[in-house]
Amino acid sequence: MTEWINRYKEWKAARDAKRKEPETPIEHIVSWFKTMFGAVFFIMIVNGLLFGSFVVPTGSMENTVATGDFVFVNRLIYAPSTPQMVPFINKPLPFLRLPGYANPKVGDVIVFIYPGDRDDIEPRDFTYYLKRCVGIAGDTIEIRKTRVYVNGKEFGLPKDGKFDLSMEPPSEYKEQWLQAQKDHSFPIGSGNTRDDWGPMRIPKKGDKISITKDNAIQWEVFIRREGHSIAVDGDAILIDGKKTSTYTVEKDYCFGLGDNRNNSEDSRYWGFIPMDNIIGTPMIVYWSWDTGRPISDLFKKISSIRWSRIGTIIR
Repeated sequence: MTEWINRYKEWKAARDAKRKEPETPIEHIVSWFKTMFGAVFFIMIVNGLLFGSFVVPTGSMENTVATGDFVFVNRLIYAPSTPQMVPFINKPLPFLRLPGYANPKVGDVIVFIYPGDRDDIEPRDFTYYLKRCVGIAGDTIEIRKTRVYVNGKEFGLPKDGKFDLSMEPPSEYKEQWLQAQKDHSFPIGSGNTRDDWGPMRIPKKGDKISITKDNAIQWEVFIRREGHSIAVDGDAILIDGKKTSTYTVEKDYCFGLGDNRNNSEDSRYWGFIPMDNIIGTPMIVYWSWDTGRPISDLFKKISSIRWSRIGTIIR
Protein backbone atom coordinates (compact mmCIF):
# COMPACT_ATOMS: atom_id res chain seq x y z
CA MET A 1 0.00 0.00 0.00
CA THR A 2 2.81 2.41 0.86
CA GLU A 3 4.36 1.78 -2.54
CA TRP A 4 1.10 2.73 -4.33
CA ILE A 5 0.76 5.88 -2.23
CA ASN A 6 4.32 6.90 -3.13
CA ARG A 7 3.64 6.26 -6.83
CA TYR A 8 0.53 8.43 -6.66
CA LYS A 9 2.48 11.23 -4.98
CA GLU A 10 5.17 11.03 -7.67
CA TRP A 11 2.55 11.12 -10.45
CA LYS A 12 0.77 14.08 -8.84
CA ALA A 13 4.05 15.96 -8.40
CA ALA A 14 4.98 15.36 -12.05
CA ARG A 15 1.53 16.49 -13.20
CA ASP A 16 1.70 19.65 -11.08
CA ALA A 17 5.17 20.39 -12.39
CA LYS A 18 3.86 20.31 -15.98
CA ARG A 19 0.93 22.55 -15.11
CA LYS A 20 2.07 26.07 -15.74
CA GLU A 21 0.10 29.03 -14.45
CA PRO A 22 -0.70 31.57 -17.20
CA GLU A 23 1.62 34.53 -17.11
CA THR A 24 1.20 36.59 -20.28
CA PRO A 25 -2.13 38.19 -21.39
CA ILE A 26 -2.37 35.71 -24.29
CA GLU A 27 -1.96 32.77 -21.91
CA HIS A 28 -4.66 34.19 -19.64
CA ILE A 29 -7.05 34.56 -22.59
CA VAL A 30 -6.33 31.02 -23.80
CA SER A 31 -6.86 29.68 -20.28
CA TRP A 32 -10.18 31.55 -19.98
CA PHE A 33 -11.45 30.16 -23.30
CA LYS A 34 -10.47 26.63 -22.25
CA THR A 35 -12.41 27.03 -19.01
CA MET A 36 -15.47 28.46 -20.79
CA PHE A 37 -15.39 25.72 -23.44
CA GLY A 38 -15.23 23.05 -20.74
CA ALA A 39 -18.15 24.60 -18.85
CA VAL A 40 -20.33 24.91 -21.97
CA PHE A 41 -19.49 21.36 -23.03
CA PHE A 42 -20.42 20.07 -19.56
CA ILE A 43 -23.72 21.96 -19.61
CA MET A 44 -24.53 20.62 -23.09
CA ILE A 45 -23.95 17.04 -21.94
CA VAL A 46 -26.04 17.44 -18.78
CA ASN A 47 -28.76 19.27 -20.74
CA GLY A 48 -28.93 16.42 -23.24
CA LEU A 49 -28.72 13.45 -20.91
CA LEU A 50 -30.44 14.47 -17.69
CA PHE A 51 -32.23 17.78 -17.32
CA GLY A 52 -32.99 20.78 -19.47
CA SER A 53 -34.54 24.19 -19.04
CA PHE A 54 -37.48 25.49 -21.07
CA VAL A 55 -39.04 28.95 -21.16
CA VAL A 56 -42.76 28.87 -21.94
CA PRO A 57 -43.27 31.35 -24.81
CA THR A 58 -47.07 31.37 -25.20
CA GLY A 59 -50.27 30.90 -23.23
CA SER A 60 -51.36 27.74 -25.06
CA MET A 61 -50.98 25.61 -21.90
CA GLU A 62 -52.56 28.00 -19.40
CA ASN A 63 -53.16 27.60 -16.58
CA THR A 64 -51.05 24.45 -16.25
CA VAL A 65 -48.05 26.54 -17.22
CA ALA A 66 -48.05 30.24 -18.04
CA THR A 67 -46.25 32.50 -20.47
CA GLY A 68 -42.91 33.39 -18.90
CA ASP A 69 -42.64 30.27 -16.73
CA PHE A 70 -39.14 28.77 -16.61
CA VAL A 71 -39.40 25.01 -16.12
CA PHE A 72 -36.99 22.16 -15.49
CA VAL A 73 -37.44 19.33 -18.01
CA ASN A 74 -36.77 15.70 -17.14
CA ARG A 75 -34.95 14.42 -20.25
CA LEU A 76 -33.87 11.13 -18.75
CA ILE A 77 -37.40 9.71 -18.67
CA TYR A 78 -38.10 9.47 -22.43
CA ALA A 79 -35.08 10.26 -24.51
CA PRO A 80 -31.69 11.27 -23.14
CA SER A 81 -29.49 12.26 -26.06
CA THR A 82 -26.26 13.84 -27.11
CA PRO A 83 -26.53 17.67 -27.47
CA GLN A 84 -29.18 18.67 -30.01
CA MET A 85 -28.22 22.27 -30.65
CA VAL A 86 -25.38 24.74 -30.29
CA PRO A 87 -25.95 27.04 -27.28
CA PHE A 88 -26.59 30.76 -27.85
CA ILE A 89 -26.97 30.49 -31.66
CA ASN A 90 -29.76 27.86 -31.61
CA LYS A 91 -28.35 25.79 -34.47
CA PRO A 92 -29.30 22.08 -34.59
CA LEU A 93 -26.66 19.37 -34.29
CA PRO A 94 -26.77 15.73 -35.43
CA PHE A 95 -27.60 13.86 -32.23
CA LEU A 96 -27.78 10.32 -30.90
CA ARG A 97 -30.97 9.40 -29.08
CA LEU A 98 -30.56 7.02 -26.15
CA PRO A 99 -33.27 4.81 -24.63
CA GLY A 100 -35.26 6.26 -21.75
CA TYR A 101 -36.94 4.31 -18.96
CA ALA A 102 -40.56 5.14 -19.94
CA ASN A 103 -42.69 5.98 -22.95
CA PRO A 104 -45.02 8.99 -23.25
CA LYS A 105 -48.58 8.11 -22.32
CA VAL A 106 -51.95 9.77 -22.65
CA GLY A 107 -52.19 12.69 -20.24
CA ASP A 108 -48.46 13.46 -20.02
CA VAL A 109 -47.23 17.00 -20.59
CA ILE A 110 -44.43 16.71 -23.15
CA VAL A 111 -41.62 18.86 -24.53
CA PHE A 112 -40.71 18.06 -28.12
CA ILE A 113 -38.92 19.31 -31.20
CA TYR A 114 -41.53 21.10 -33.31
CA PRO A 115 -42.08 19.07 -36.51
CA GLY A 116 -43.01 22.12 -38.60
CA ASP A 117 -46.10 23.82 -39.94
CA ARG A 118 -48.77 21.75 -41.65
CA ASP A 119 -47.43 22.22 -45.18
CA ASP A 120 -43.69 22.24 -44.34
CA ILE A 121 -41.58 19.16 -45.01
CA GLU A 122 -38.99 20.43 -42.53
CA PRO A 123 -39.43 22.97 -39.72
CA ARG A 124 -38.20 26.45 -40.57
CA ASP A 125 -36.48 26.79 -37.19
CA PHE A 126 -35.26 24.41 -34.50
CA THR A 127 -37.81 25.02 -31.74
CA TYR A 128 -39.04 23.21 -28.64
CA TYR A 129 -42.81 23.10 -28.01
CA LEU A 130 -44.78 22.08 -24.94
CA LYS A 131 -48.23 20.42 -25.15
CA ARG A 132 -50.24 17.68 -23.50
CA CYS A 133 -50.21 14.24 -25.10
CA VAL A 134 -53.85 13.21 -25.54
CA GLY A 135 -53.29 10.24 -27.83
CA ILE A 136 -50.49 7.85 -28.78
CA ALA A 137 -49.80 5.65 -31.82
CA GLY A 138 -52.80 3.48 -32.64
CA ASP A 139 -55.34 5.62 -30.76
CA THR A 140 -58.28 7.22 -32.55
CA ILE A 141 -58.82 10.90 -31.80
CA GLU A 142 -62.09 12.76 -32.29
CA ILE A 143 -63.23 16.20 -31.15
CA ARG A 144 -66.98 16.84 -31.13
CA LYS A 145 -68.25 20.26 -30.08
CA THR A 146 -64.99 20.95 -28.15
CA ARG A 147 -65.10 17.60 -26.32
CA VAL A 148 -62.07 15.34 -26.89
CA TYR A 149 -62.55 11.59 -27.29
CA VAL A 150 -59.77 9.00 -27.30
CA ASN A 151 -60.87 5.61 -28.59
CA GLY A 152 -64.47 6.65 -27.95
CA LYS A 153 -63.84 7.66 -24.31
CA GLU A 154 -63.93 11.32 -23.34
CA PHE A 155 -60.62 12.90 -22.35
CA GLY A 156 -61.72 15.67 -20.01
CA LEU A 157 -60.22 19.14 -19.74
CA PRO A 158 -57.18 18.95 -17.42
CA LYS A 159 -57.55 20.38 -13.92
CA ASP A 160 -55.90 23.71 -14.76
CA GLY A 161 -56.99 23.84 -18.40
CA LYS A 162 -59.47 26.35 -19.76
CA PHE A 163 -61.48 27.60 -22.72
CA ASP A 164 -60.51 31.20 -23.43
CA LEU A 165 -63.84 32.77 -24.34
CA SER A 166 -62.12 35.87 -25.69
CA MET A 167 -61.05 33.69 -28.63
CA GLU A 168 -64.65 33.07 -29.70
CA PRO A 169 -65.56 34.85 -32.95
CA PRO A 170 -68.42 37.39 -33.01
CA SER A 171 -71.63 35.78 -34.26
CA GLU A 172 -71.66 37.87 -37.44
CA TYR A 173 -68.26 36.46 -38.42
CA LYS A 174 -68.91 32.86 -37.41
CA GLU A 175 -69.15 31.54 -40.98
CA GLN A 176 -65.93 33.25 -42.08
CA TRP A 177 -64.19 31.93 -38.97
CA LEU A 178 -65.33 28.37 -39.67
CA GLN A 179 -64.13 28.57 -43.25
CA ALA A 180 -60.73 29.89 -42.11
CA GLN A 181 -60.52 27.00 -39.65
CA LYS A 182 -61.24 24.48 -42.41
CA ASP A 183 -58.64 26.08 -44.65
CA HIS A 184 -55.87 25.95 -42.04
CA SER A 185 -56.57 22.80 -40.01
CA PHE A 186 -54.84 19.43 -40.34
CA PRO A 187 -54.93 17.50 -42.56
CA ILE A 188 -55.32 19.76 -45.56
CA GLY A 189 -58.73 19.50 -47.21
CA SER A 190 -60.27 17.51 -44.35
CA GLY A 191 -62.75 20.18 -43.27
CA ASN A 192 -61.65 19.81 -39.64
CA THR A 193 -61.96 22.75 -37.24
CA ARG A 194 -60.71 23.61 -33.77
CA ASP A 195 -63.90 22.35 -32.13
CA ASP A 196 -64.80 19.49 -34.48
CA TRP A 197 -61.91 17.33 -35.62
CA GLY A 198 -61.59 13.79 -36.93
CA PRO A 199 -62.11 10.99 -36.16
CA MET A 200 -58.60 9.96 -37.21
CA ARG A 201 -56.23 7.19 -36.16
CA ILE A 202 -52.81 8.31 -34.95
CA PRO A 203 -50.26 6.59 -37.20
CA LYS A 204 -48.40 3.65 -35.70
CA LYS A 205 -45.28 1.99 -37.05
CA GLY A 206 -46.37 -0.76 -39.43
CA ASP A 207 -49.81 0.72 -40.19
CA LYS A 208 -50.81 0.43 -43.83
CA ILE A 209 -52.57 3.58 -45.00
CA SER A 210 -54.77 3.38 -48.09
CA ILE A 211 -53.69 6.12 -50.50
CA THR A 212 -55.99 7.27 -53.31
CA LYS A 213 -55.95 10.20 -55.68
CA ASP A 214 -58.62 11.80 -53.46
CA ASN A 215 -56.68 11.63 -50.17
CA ALA A 216 -53.11 11.82 -51.51
CA ILE A 217 -52.90 15.54 -50.77
CA GLN A 218 -53.76 14.87 -47.11
CA TRP A 219 -50.89 12.40 -46.72
CA GLU A 220 -48.30 14.04 -48.98
CA VAL A 221 -46.42 16.01 -46.30
CA PHE A 222 -46.58 13.09 -43.86
CA ILE A 223 -45.04 10.69 -46.40
CA ARG A 224 -42.41 13.19 -47.49
CA ARG A 225 -41.43 13.85 -43.86
CA GLU A 226 -40.73 10.14 -43.54
CA GLY A 227 -38.30 10.50 -46.43
CA HIS A 228 -40.31 9.33 -49.44
CA SER A 229 -41.71 10.91 -52.60
CA ILE A 230 -45.35 10.69 -53.64
CA ALA A 231 -47.02 11.60 -56.93
CA VAL A 232 -50.40 11.17 -58.58
CA ASP A 233 -50.36 9.99 -62.20
CA GLY A 234 -53.95 9.84 -63.42
CA ASP A 235 -55.61 7.30 -61.13
CA ALA A 236 -52.27 5.79 -60.10
CA ILE A 237 -50.33 6.60 -56.90
CA LEU A 238 -46.55 6.54 -57.13
CA ILE A 239 -44.44 6.34 -53.99
CA ASP A 240 -40.72 6.53 -54.68
CA GLY A 241 -41.67 6.08 -58.34
CA LYS A 242 -43.45 2.77 -57.77
CA LYS A 243 -47.16 2.25 -58.30
CA THR A 244 -48.96 1.35 -55.07
CA SER A 245 -52.24 1.78 -53.22
CA THR A 246 -50.90 1.77 -49.66
CA TYR A 247 -48.18 3.37 -47.59
CA THR A 248 -46.53 1.62 -44.62
CA VAL A 249 -45.87 3.95 -41.67
CA GLU A 250 -42.26 3.90 -40.45
CA LYS A 251 -42.55 5.68 -37.07
CA ASP A 252 -44.83 6.00 -34.06
CA TYR A 253 -46.65 9.30 -33.51
CA CYS A 254 -48.71 11.06 -30.88
CA PHE A 255 -51.29 13.87 -30.77
CA GLY A 256 -50.68 17.01 -28.72
CA LEU A 257 -53.20 19.59 -27.49
CA GLY A 258 -52.81 22.75 -25.48
CA ASP A 259 -54.64 22.92 -22.14
CA ASN A 260 -55.88 26.37 -23.22
CA ARG A 261 -58.09 24.71 -25.80
CA ASN A 262 -59.38 27.82 -27.59
CA ASN A 263 -55.98 29.47 -27.85
CA SER A 264 -53.50 26.81 -28.88
CA GLU A 265 -51.76 26.00 -32.15
CA ASP A 266 -51.36 22.23 -31.83
CA SER A 267 -51.88 18.92 -33.63
CA ARG A 268 -55.31 20.10 -34.79
CA TYR A 269 -53.48 22.56 -37.04
CA TRP A 270 -50.04 21.14 -37.86
CA GLY A 271 -50.37 17.41 -37.40
CA PHE A 272 -48.90 14.47 -35.56
CA ILE A 273 -45.78 14.57 -33.39
CA PRO A 274 -43.17 11.87 -34.09
CA MET A 275 -42.37 10.02 -30.88
CA ASP A 276 -38.70 10.46 -31.79
CA ASN A 277 -39.18 14.23 -31.40
CA ILE A 278 -40.24 14.02 -27.74
CA ILE A 279 -37.37 14.97 -25.45
CA GLY A 280 -38.89 14.99 -21.98
CA THR A 281 -41.54 16.17 -19.55
CA PRO A 282 -41.55 19.40 -17.52
CA MET A 283 -41.35 18.91 -13.76
CA ILE A 284 -41.43 22.19 -11.87
CA VAL A 285 -41.54 25.95 -12.40
CA TYR A 286 -38.30 27.40 -11.00
CA TRP A 287 -38.85 31.01 -12.12
CA SER A 288 -41.62 33.09 -13.64
CA TRP A 289 -41.88 36.68 -14.81
CA ASP A 290 -42.94 38.84 -17.74
CA THR A 291 -40.52 37.87 -20.51
CA GLY A 292 -41.93 40.65 -22.66
CA ARG A 293 -40.40 43.36 -20.48
CA PRO A 294 -36.81 44.29 -21.38
CA ILE A 295 -34.16 43.78 -18.72
CA SER A 296 -33.28 47.46 -19.15
CA ASP A 297 -36.59 48.24 -17.44
CA LEU A 298 -35.22 46.59 -14.32
CA PHE A 299 -37.70 47.72 -11.67
CA LYS A 300 -40.78 46.77 -13.72
CA LYS A 301 -39.05 43.52 -14.68
CA ILE A 302 -38.53 42.65 -11.02
CA SER A 303 -42.07 43.70 -10.13
CA SER A 304 -43.38 41.26 -12.76
CA ILE A 305 -41.98 38.23 -10.88
CA ARG A 306 -44.81 35.78 -10.19
CA TRP A 307 -43.75 34.47 -6.79
CA SER A 308 -46.86 32.29 -6.48
CA ARG A 309 -45.86 30.23 -9.54
CA ILE A 310 -42.31 29.45 -8.41
CA GLY A 311 -42.23 25.87 -7.18
CA THR A 312 -45.39 24.87 -9.06
CA ILE A 313 -45.38 21.14 -9.88
CA ILE A 314 -46.52 20.47 -13.44
CA ARG A 315 -49.05 17.69 -13.93
